Amino acid sequence: MLRNYLKIAFRNLLRNKAFSAINILGLSVGMASALLILFWMYNEISYDRFHKNKDYLYEAWNRGTFDGKLQCWNSTPQALGPTLKEEYPEVSNISRNYSRWFVTRAGDKKVSSEAIITDGAFLNMFDFPLLQGNPHTALNSVGSMVVTQKMAIKMFGTEDVLGKVVAIDKDNFTITGVMKDLPPNTEFRFEYILPIEYLKKIGSADEGWTFNTVRTYVQLKPGTDPKAFAEKIRDITIRHSNNTEEHEVFLHPISQWHLYSNFENGKVVGGRIAIVRLFGIIAAFILLIACINFMNLSTARSEKRAKEVGIRKTAGANKGLLVGQFIGESVLIAIIAGAIGLLTVYLTLPAFNTLIGKDLEVPVTSLKFWVAALTFILFTGILAGSYPAFYLSSFKPINVLKGAFKRARSTFSPRKVLVVVQFSFAIVLIISTLIVVEQIRHAQNRDPGYDRGQVVYHWITGDLGKNYAQIKRELLNAGIAISVTKTASPLSSVTSDTWGIEWPGKNMAEKIDFDIFTEDEGLVKTAGLQLIQGRDLDLTKFPSDSAGALLNETAAKIMGFKDPIGQTIKDNGATYHIVGVVKDFVIRSPYDHQGPLIIEGAQSYFNVIHMKLAADKSVADLMPAVEAIFRRYNPDYPFEYHFVDEDYARKFEDTRRVAKLTGIFAGLTIFISCLGLFGLAAYMAENRVKEIGVRKVLGASVTSIAALLSSEFMALIIISIVIATPVAWYVMNLWLNDFEYRTGIQWWIFAVSGLLAIVVSLLTVSYQAIRAALLNPVKSLRSE
Repeated sequence: MLRNYLKIAFRNLLRNKAFSAINILGLSVGMASALLILFWMYNEISYDRFHKNKDYLYEAWNRGTFDGKLQCWNSTPQALGPTLKEEYPEVSNISRNYSRWFVTRAGDKKVSSEAIITDGAFLNMFDFPLLQGNPHTALNSVGSMVVTQKMAIKMFGTEDVLGKVVAIDKDNFTITGVMKDLPPNTEFRFEYILPIEYLKKIGSADEGWTFNTVRTYVQLKPGTDPKAFAEKIRDITIRHSNNTEEHEVFLHPISQWHLYSNFENGKVVGGRIAIVRLFGIIAAFILLIACINFMNLSTARSEKRAKEVGIRKTAGANKGLLVGQFIGESVLIAIIAGAIGLLTVYLTLPAFNTLIGKDLEVPVTSLKFWVAALTFILFTGILAGSYPAFYLSSFKPINVLKGAFKRARSTFSPRKVLVVVQFSFAIVLIISTLIVVEQIRHAQNRDPGYDRGQVVYHWITGDLGKNYAQIKRELLNAGIAISVTKTASPLSSVTSDTWGIEWPGKNMAEKIDFDIFTEDEGLVKTAGLQLIQGRDLDLTKFPSDSAGALLNETAAKIMGFKDPIGQTIKDNGATYHIVGVVKDFVIRSPYDHQGPLIIEGAQSYFNVIHMKLAADKSVADLMPAVEAIFRRYNPDYPFEYHFVDEDYARKFEDTRRVAKLTGIFAGLTIFISCLGLFGLAAYMAENRVKEIGVRKVLGASVTSIAALLSSEFMALIIISIVIATPVAWYVMNLWLNDFEYRTGIQWWIFAVSGLLAIVVSLLTVSYQAIRAALLNPVKSLRSE
């Protein structure tokens, strides 16, 4: 019987080549699109799920009320981890992570890369296996170092580096372990590990509870109730410090680190999980739309198989057998389409990886993958074939054999409803894409408050800090730069903030978070900041400016000074006098309003040199001269520079990626929907050929007939637009509410989306309509 069913299925495929091709193409594109999204979703969901201790691993977070809001942050005091281990028997292990970039040297090789400074227990808590060395002892000595395979090859050209020596600044480290490269699905980013004791050597050790400088990871013992334990440690900071009564400690499980990183009112509210869910819905609808095509085309051509159903039922076949046969045929088509879809995924995955910024692979050697792929294909085949199978098997033999089985044309037939569902979703995606693009454009057109052009920065390494004055003088005297400034962080970001700002007249019960930026002098000129009042810091004319400060507009308004110039403020006890006020400029997200910012003068705590290059020459012409000066004063370290405008552009990458992906899948959804529309239009034209012939004989023009045949489909598209418009507005308004600096939803977005859907659909349908209208009526009526 199975052999007979397969034979019939192949015959039907070959007999109806055009419709089979449409079905296979639609399903293959739908499955390929869904599979690409599912690959990405699996990667996102699998972040840090590979650790064998994943059920017991947590990160300690702080929670406190500031600026009238309950806020959360994941930096903690260095004393927290050891205290948890000593005072609570439920804790199995702790590790504190301090991230920092260093320049490592081995012989003539110099590499700038990121390290974590951590406790030795890190290698036992997390599954980052050592290919060489002992994880229990690898970080026992202050002079030990564990490197990844990638780092070993960078430094020595081989992975066999156990016992080799690497220099960082004036300290030598012996490699005691070689770690397998980090998998792409982990939140951790580093190329080598240094022992926690090294914090003392670099002056970053702090045994108190005042400053939050490390991330603390906790491994609980099996059987520990995490909620009960979290309640026990909630007030640990209060008990060990007199200055942080408003702080609470809570635990964030490893399973939520990647997907749930957004907090509101002290509770996790989401994060990347929103994007994962969004694209999960898109994948489901793309697959559903491909299946709808199959359903519509199969039921539309029911007349072709009605007599077969009647004869089989008369010969004794029951409904179950017929349903099995038709679902089997759809599964066969799904298998063919699935094979094409998998090949498409394999061929397009490199381009998809470039688009999403990941390194996904098709696990062709994994049995689990092939089982999952086959299950996916079978599910698609059953989903696509279920409605046609039950529809065809419901025909009554007596009506079929009499030729009286035809269903009356209905205004709201299931077929039309499915077409409306298809195009409604496609139009929602088009509208969503345009709104995302408009939001990006809105933020990009925002005045950032500073001049990004020709501004280059270099991290202070080696002897750059010691030789800064000479470097600055040479750059200015040679006309290479028009201004040079030292800062604590790059201009496009800020790495420090505080709730400890005090000023005359402040309500001391009020906690307000201020961003802190540090400069020596000349930042206004280097960055092109817009002065509203006063002046910039100038240590040459005013040596006391090392304790000077500038406020941004928002900070000045919060402090409420009638004239801020000359007023004094305190930052955690340190006094600064205000010398100027600058217009707000963007240093965090361009989608958020800039909060209060203080630019403080300092004689130390500088990490970055900013240079505003001369405008009369290109950056490409000037950089060799800049490099020559830096290398002369810092020969033992690589010259690695960055552009402020590129940093700023990277702030839009995630949103731009969402826009591209949504646009691509919207296009694929339209393509799949139009495939189905093309097939339905072809069938409609074939089914109404006699009607068309009669109309032509009675004098109807080609244009009027084409319009008649197209109007039914255009009505469905218009209904889809009416349904999609409020849905898209509601969904995208919710999305835009996540941004403080947001665009409005313009009417033209809906007009363009609707017009695009109408034009594409009209082009799809009109080909078949015009072709049918051009037929010679003699051919269609010769048998009448």
